[in-house]
Amino acid sequence: MNNVVRLAVVDPNDATRSALKNLLLGIDMVWLEADCSRYEFFTDVVSQTKPDIALISLDSDSSKALSLVSQISQELPSCSILVVSSSQEGSLILQSMRNGAKEFLSFPLKLDDFLAALDRIQQSKLSLEGDGRRRSSQVITVAGVGGGVGCTSLAINLCCSLAQNEKNSVALIDLDMALGDADVWLDIIPDYTIQDVAENITRLDYSLLKRSLTQHDCGAFLLPRPNQMEDTVTIAPDELRRVVALLKATFSHLIIDVSKAYGPLDLAAMECSELVLLVTQLDLPCLRNVVRLTKYFDQMDEIAQKIRIVVNRMGLEDSQISMTKAVESIGKELFWQIPNDYATMVESRNNGVPLITQAPRSKLTKSIEQFAQLIDQSSSEGKTYGDLSENKKGFFSFLKK
Repeated sequence: MNNVVRLAVVDPNDATRSALKNLLLGIDMVWLEADCSRYEFFTDVVSQTKPDIALISLDSDSSKALSLVSQISQELPSCSILVVSSSQEGSLILQSMRNGAKEFLSFPLKLDDFLAALDRIQQSKLSLEGDGRRRSSQVITVAGVGGGVGCTSLAINLCCSLAQNEKNSVALIDLDMALGDADVWLDIIPDYTIQDVAENITRLDYSLLKRSLTQHDCGAFLLPRPNQMEDTVTIAPDELRRVVALLKATFSHLIIDVSKAYGPLDLAAMECSELVLLVTQLDLPCLRNVVRLTKYFDQMDEIAQKIRIVVNRMGLEDSQISMTKAVESIGKELFWQIPNDYATMVESRNNGVPLITQAPRSKLTKSIEQFAQLIDQSSSEGKTYGDLSENKKGFFSFLKK
């Protein structure tokens, strides 16, 4: 299953409900939207939270539970119903299915059985959609090989370009807790920051996280770094993974701008991503750091295959190392190249507007828009970035004009 599944559970028995919650909280692809201890309240809970799946335990009162299955099936047909019971009586299973349940699982719930049921529900939904493709959510981490190479400018403008497609919903997380400046680039004064998310991590739900985001005029959302340097953010890698999982359930594209420290939080972001853009320039210190970082990432199976090298500020000066020599030095192909236009980029940053607004016709803007198209192509067609390696060559043609 590509997308995160939002799930609500009801079980009046505290012990079995706790066991169900513990199993669900350990599954990355599942976001526990709500849990309820009363059958009579669950329809309202589902109506308000609109989960993908309602998990209903039958054991406390099978008559009330079966009536609830029928009610949710009729009133909220978009919500798939999964029931669980310690009883395996044929009549109970048959009545559950007649009332609208998609799956019947035995309690204690086994992880393999639960995941298989989720997959069947997903396949059933896809078959009902016919030939239409379901867009998978894409998480992209942007990282720099040194200070000032332009990773934040790429993250911001890539995010804004992706948001121009009305089919996309895009968010950006600024993970540079000390010196992140994504809010400055977009001239945003946020009401909430990642600090608020960290302080409420134990009770974080969809609505609270959505309120913590600030929307820019271009359509993209931002979760910025803390306002004050003295604010201490104590968010653990596992907690970040849960935040990313919830955002994946909501947004088609999630861009993460990490710090240059490459600490546990930065590495967790990379592990959660489908693509890691390593931004460099064609000078000796940067290329040396590319080699150092790629060797470091080669030791991490969850990151190594996602790394793609992006060269920023191509044509900055005549003394730049050639692309051919750069490829020989780092031992990897360059995935994308962005032309140098320092004056336009600085003007865009100082005005607090993205390039699509500041200079929509510049080669710099066109390059990032083409990059966004490549990423869009991957998410809409279900291709990997490796599959698109041949197609991307054509995108560079505008640089020759």
